[in-house]
Amino acid sequence: MADLHSADWLVPVVGDPIPNGALLEADGVITAVGRRADLRKLDHDHEQHWDGVIIPGLVNAHTHLQYSHMAAVGSRRYADFPEWVTHFQAAFAEPGHDWYAAALEGARQAIATGTTAIADVVTNPEALPVLRNIGVKGIAYWEFLSWANARSPESARTHAEKMIKEHQDLPIGLSPHAPHTLDEDVLVELTDIGHEFGLRRHVHVAESLSEVEFIGSGSGPHDQALRQWGIDDFALQRQQGSGLRPVDYLDRLVRLGPDCHIAHGIYTDADDRAVLRRRRTVVALCPRSNATISLDEAPVADYLREGNLVAVGTDSLASTPSLDLLADLAELAAIATRQGYRESDLDNRLLEAATLGGSKAMGLDQTANPVGALASGWSADFAVVAVNEPRQVVYEGAGQVTATVIDGRVRHRATSR
Repeated sequence: MADLHSADWLVPVVGDPIPNGALLEADGVITAVGRRADLRKLDHDHEQHWDGVIIPGLVNAHTHLQYSHMAAVGSRRYADFPEWVTHFQAAFAEPGHDWYAAALEGARQAIATGTTAIADVVTNPEALPVLRNIGVKGIAYWEFLSWANARSPESARTHAEKMIKEHQDLPIGLSPHAPHTLDEDVLVELTDIGHEFGLRRHVHVAESLSEVEFIGSGSGPHDQALRQWGIDDFALQRQQGSGLRPVDYLDRLVRLGPDCHIAHGIYTDADDRAVLRRRRTVVALCPRSNATISLDEAPVADYLREGNLVAVGTDSLASTPSLDLLADLAELAAIATRQGYRESDLDNRLLEAATLGGSKAMGLDQTANPVGALASGWSADFAVVAVNEPRQVVYEGAGQVTATVIDGRVRHRATSR
């Protein structure tokens, strides 16, 4: 059975927007993309005409779905990163969390706002199967956090191998939390494990100034926090830092590459961004989460001007008001404009980041039926945005998704507008 989906506009991302565009789908795969008048001549069983703009399904390149029941934490603004951490840790420690139910609810919210693939960072194993169970593409990245040398790399290996073997049926990856929360031996060991098992990696990098200070000099607020937790033997503490910035430090330690993508990338300079380009490492930008925690704005304009591979993430509901990725696109557009980006391709570049960029971050563009664009042979994953023309998707699309389709099946349809 072949179905035709048409709209006032269709944005393939890998080509120019098509007025009165359409795509033909069979068995969850796109078989043709073009003008509605042309595709209607092809054999099909049914046509669904949508009002608005058809775009590829959005790809959320960084979130933690299991924190979706901690939305009260993300509903306010914080003076700084330590203040947010205090509130987050208090909420996390509350008894009675159902991490699976929370992640499932977060996935439903993401689907309802046009997301069809997710990089989900998972701390509690109950949440690992959610993407598979709800039928969303992506990777569940198992997170390792605050493993010191006192907990030897052998124990990290044992833990990782046990998790990998227990969840062979799931699309999983490894998320060494950050270069300042894991000791060097553990970061190296987890990287080796990822390579041995062919798993992708995802790391928080250059998110806070305290991280920059600790990696550079081994001192500052993060050093003080580690010592309060009884940790004083990290290599960075013993050696009084690396003298490097976070991106360069991580690359020299474990070598970044196209099999790894980073989240945030706020505190990067031109040399850092050059390392990311050279390694073809995607950075997932999370602007609304950064604003909630009163972090600085990422150098969005520089990433775009210099040709870095970028994606978009919401982070979790514990640090952002919603899982609507289009709201982050609007924020990125505002940031890039404030930073002096004047090219006319801004909306196109950002929509590509939120679709094909996220797909590249997880290697989903290299699968048998790739995601992140609308083209023959690609997965029939798309969203319909109730705006009048393509440019408005980035600037006015938040809250305007009327339908989400995954593998040719309608997974969300707005009941009324």
